Amino acid sequence: MPSGRELAYDHLKDTVLSDPSMQGQFVNEQALADEIGVSRTPIREALLLLAAEELVQLVPKRGAYIAPVGGREIRELFEIRTMIECYAARRAIELEAVPVAEMRAELDAQRGLAGADEARAFIDRDHRFHSALVRAVGNDMLSKTYDGLRARQIRAGIVALFAHGDRRKAVLVEHEAIVDALVAGDSEAAEAAITSHLSATQQVLIEG
Repeated sequence: MPSGRELAYDHLKDTVLSDPSMQGQFVNEQALADEIGVSRTPIREALLLLAAEELVQLVPKRGAYIAPVGGREIRELFEIRTMIECYAARRAIELEAVPVAEMRAELDAQRGLAGADEARAFIDRDHRFHSALVRAVGNDMLSKTYDGLRARQIRAGIVALFAHGDRRKAVLVEHEAIVDALVAGDSEAAEAAITSHLSATQQVLIEG
C-alpha cells in the first residue's frame, strides 16, 4: 500500500501540477491533505521532493508555488524531446522495431477524447504515443531519461490544448504523419514529422 507521501507526491505530480488553473498559484496544503486523506506532513514531504525536481518553488512563509510554464523551460523541454524522439525514430527503423500497433492504438484512443473535460486523458495518451517509440529502441537509460520528462510534458501539453482551441485536431494529424513515416521506414520523414509536431506545440506555448 502506498505511503501518505507517495500518495501526495503522485497526486501533486499527476493532477495538481497539470491543472491549468493552478499555474501561478500556491498549493493549499490543508485542502490537499483533506482531499487525499492524509496529514499535512506527507504533503510537505512530497512538496520537498517536487522542489528538488524544480517542479514547484518553495517560498518562505508562503508555501509551494506552481510557476507558469516559462519560455526557457519550454525551449529546453522541447529541445531534449526532439533529440530523444528523433533518435528513437531513426533507431527503431534501423532495428525494425517500430511499435506501429501500439502507437496506432494510442492515436485511435486520442480520437475519442474530444471533450473539454478529457484534455488530461488526451495528453496521457499523447505521452504514451511518444514513449512507445522511445521504449522500442530497447535502451533502458534512454527510456528512464524520457520518462523523467513526463510531468513537464503532460503539463505543457494540457496548457497547449487550452491555449489553442484547434490544437487537439492538429495533434491527431501530426501524430498520423509520424506513424505514416515510421511505417514507410523513412527516417528523414519521421524526424521531420516529429520535429514539426513538437515545434508546433512549442510555438503554441510560447505565444500563449
